[in-house]
Amino acid sequence: MNEIKLTSKKKMRNTLFISFLIIICLIVRIGYIQLIQGKELSKLAYEQQTLDRKINPKRGTIYDATGTNILAVSSTVETVTINPTNIANEDKEKVAIALSNIFELDYDTILKKVKKRSSIETITKKQDKEKTDKLRKWMEENNITSGINIDEDTKRYYPYNNLASQIIGFCGSDNQGLDGIEAKYEEELKGKQGAIQKHTDAKGGEIGEEGENYISAIDGNDLVLTIDLTIQSIVEKYLEEACIDNECTDGGSIVVMNPQNGDILAMANYPSYNLNEPYEPYTDELKETWDSLEQQEKTTKLQAVWRNKAIADTYEPGSVFKLITASAAIEEGIVTDIDKEGQFSCTGGIEVAGVRIKCWRYYRPHGSESLRQGLMNSCNPVFIGLGQQLGVTKYYEYLEKFKLLQKTGIDLPGEAGSIFLAKEKAGPVELATISFGQRFEITPIQLATAVSSIANGGTSVSPRVVKQIINSQTKEVTDIPVKTNGTVISKETSEKVLSMMESVVSEGTGKNAKVAGYRIGGKTGTSEDGVNTNKYVTSFCGVAPIDNPQVVVLVTLYNPTGEGGHQGGGVAAPVGGQIFSEILPYLEVNKTVLEGDDEEIINQVEVPNITGKSIREAEEILKQSNLKIRITNETEELDKENTYIKNQIPQAGIVVNEESEITVEI
Repeated sequence: MNEIKLTSKKKMRNTLFISFLIIICLIVRIGYIQLIQGKELSKLAYEQQTLDRKINPKRGTIYDATGTNILAVSSTVETVTINPTNIANEDKEKVAIALSNIFELDYDTILKKVKKRSSIETITKKQDKEKTDKLRKWMEENNITSGINIDEDTKRYYPYNNLASQIIGFCGSDNQGLDGIEAKYEEELKGKQGAIQKHTDAKGGEIGEEGENYISAIDGNDLVLTIDLTIQSIVEKYLEEACIDNECTDGGSIVVMNPQNGDILAMANYPSYNLNEPYEPYTDELKETWDSLEQQEKTTKLQAVWRNKAIADTYEPGSVFKLITASAAIEEGIVTDIDKEGQFSCTGGIEVAGVRIKCWRYYRPHGSESLRQGLMNSCNPVFIGLGQQLGVTKYYEYLEKFKLLQKTGIDLPGEAGSIFLAKEKAGPVELATISFGQRFEITPIQLATAVSSIANGGTSVSPRVVKQIINSQTKEVTDIPVKTNGTVISKETSEKVLSMMESVVSEGTGKNAKVAGYRIGGKTGTSEDGVNTNKYVTSFCGVAPIDNPQVVVLVTLYNPTGEGGHQGGGVAAPVGGQIFSEILPYLEVNKTVLEGDDEEIINQVEVPNITGKSIREAEEILKQSNLKIRITNETEELDKENTYIKNQIPQAGIVVNEESEITVEI
């Protein structure tokens, strides 16, 4: 009997001990779940019980400098999603057929999504309302009231297609900026996502009676650029013509800058691409071979055309750089009288450290020259001599002052820096070649910025592409401040260099840039594109009007191989003249009666309104004003009677020269 009692007590004790251990384990487990895994499990529970459908904000609008012309805008489209668990089993195949037919999608792929045991699946994005309305009608006709969601979304649209493509950039399928302004100002433009939230059970069905919780999206901020639509279109037109006429195998770029505040009025590259179709072939030649190219080759060609040559490609500036040498020499007092005859002498070349460096006209030396004549003749020995008198240390000080040893800081992605030999390694020969613009590399934007310092009276101004940000909620306007970087040269030096630049255009190598009635200064340049490549870069940098500079124009053409040759004066200077002839009247720069201008005065007319007109009507209207039409997206089967104009550049009311082309989009 005692043994039985003892055994019972032992069993009871063991049972209590085991129960106690289980309770301890449970307490430990509960504590672990509550304290260690609590946050994570709460998050998982929220995600399981709450169904979120994202609402994409409208990306901010991008305007040109006038604040009225839209360069990039987000249009309303719609996204279709489904909640598979909320679609009745007997309706799943019917839903899959409807979705695949309406949106032209693969039926098997859609059916898999419809049959999935998940809370939400995306069917299609960025659909026009015309198609989603078909889905709404089908849902109503078939009494499908749950499981299919149609939510508002946005799609980026560029009204002018190729215009300023390398500046504006484009967006990916998720509306994220991938290049240009779109990428650089992503944080300003993108806005903040909203959501539609509702509570669901484990299977995705709705629970509770509170309905959907709508959190509004916050639209992105708008940007106002310094780019002027009219000036940009003029520049692109003449750049394309120049590259085609001169057979520039590597394209070209043009920068138009206001030297007073650093505003980039235009920045063009050729070739360009359609911002609405950034992944498509961009030339007729590529369209013919596109399908046969490997993906890597396609990517390489696309990246090449997306590249903004004006800020990302370096080159030897050639004789345009003599403006920098001349400015430094005058500022240091090496030359006090720019018209002093006989101060310099060209014998066809000059010997430096045992190396004879030729003048470009070595076969017929320039002889006795003043500094003005040396710049007009673009005589290498004159500027080599100035470089020698300045010395390496002083010369590099001026490179620093002109901000040529660093990036300009322009508000665009992908800017490259200059390539100069380190000051400690620059010997007499290197200094000589730098003095006339060779054996180093800079970007076009660096050169345009440096020349702007000369044009505005001697102040270094940073270039900018965005001048205002407009808050999407409050409409408050924030001005981007003009950034100056100190004095480079004195106003007196600036005036002397500008005077010499005017002589270059009126009598020297830049005379092909002359425009009747306007005081224009400039400098031409020709350089080799690399060593022993047999390729050349030809350029012209112009300033106007000389008495109060408002515009700096830098034309850079890469490897012109046409009959016109590759000299800056013959190839690039005429392009500068064409651009000045149209943008100076547009900017309302007053004409000046100049000596030698009486042989040709170009009449000007006001551009009529042809937007909304048929091509045939537009041709007749423009003919009456002695203007021409240029269709950007013309096709072989163009029906002029029934094809209507969507946009025109320049817009109605702008004053242009007679015989000018009015660019239209159909």
